[in-house]
Formats: sequence, C-alpha cells, structure tokens
Amino acid sequence: MESTDLRCVIEYPICVDFFKRLNFQNHYSNICLRFVDFTKLMQKEIKKSNSTKLSKLIVLGMQENKATDIVLLDLRKISNSVCDYFVICTGESSTQIQGISDSVSRVTRNEMNEKPWHVEGKNNSEWILLDYISVVVHVFYKDLRNLYDLEDLWSDAKRTDIPNLN
Repeated sequence: MESTDLRCVIEYPICVDFFKRLNFQNHYSNICLRFVDFTKLMQKEIKKSNSTKLSKLIVLGMQENKATDIVLLDLRKISNSVCDYFVICTGESSTQIQGISDSVSRVTRNEMNEKPWHVEGKNNSEWILLDYISVVVHVFYKDLRNLYDLEDLWSDAKRTDIPNLN
C-alpha cells in the first residue's frame, strides 16, 4: 500500500529576520510550514501612523509661528504619490517663513525625534521645503504659493483646511 503525500499547511506570522536567526529546518515530511512575512505589512502600518502623527505635529509647529492658510493634503490613496502627506502654509515675510520652518523642525525633533531628511530654500526664504520622507512640508511666501498652486496640482488628494489662529 502506497502512502499518499499529504501535507498540512500551517501558517505562522513571523518576521523574516527572526526566521533567518532561527535557522529552522523542517524535519517532518507530512507538515509544510509556511512562514507569512508580516514585516512589510507592519512597517507600512507603523509608517502610516507615524506620518499621521508627524503631520499633526507639523501643523502645531506652523501654528506656533502664526502661519496662515494651513492645508493638509492626504496623498495616501493616490497611486505613485511621493509621500503620505503634504502640509502647506503661508508666511507674510522671509523672517516669518524662516521662523515657521525652524518651529516645525524643533517640534518634530522634540516630540518624535524626527529631523528633516532634506531641506530646500533656506537661503532665500520664499519657499522652504522640509522633506520628512512620509510628509513633505511647504512653507510659502504668499505670492509664490499662488504662483505654484500645489493644492490645485494635487487636487485628487483629500484636503483638510486648518483654521487660522488669531
């Protein structure tokens, strides 16, 4: 009588790194262990929650220096978007724009230990861009913001207008 090759599939949620460290060998021919890699899924969930928290902290940093016309664009549902969120605001002078940028950097560093990966425009302070990878901050001088009109360019994004503080 021939034995049929019956395989029982057991799924274990496990990180690939842990699996590699474990160096597991399957010694049983009738059991097939399939390790499901949740590493990427968990990183995506962590990134999602961190980017949401980061965007809220950025808004607080902007409000500390009386930024106006703050807009939060949620780009997560747009395919091939460059990040999860754009946070856009306006400053009335180059000094205020610099102050808003510094305030955002300070708040994110103190609260989440996050520093911008890249900063553009600090020299002329008409449009400062702070790139946090998952969130991109745009601090505009009023005339330049109207010229580039990022909100219209990314109009498919979910838009949240933050009220100005008095």
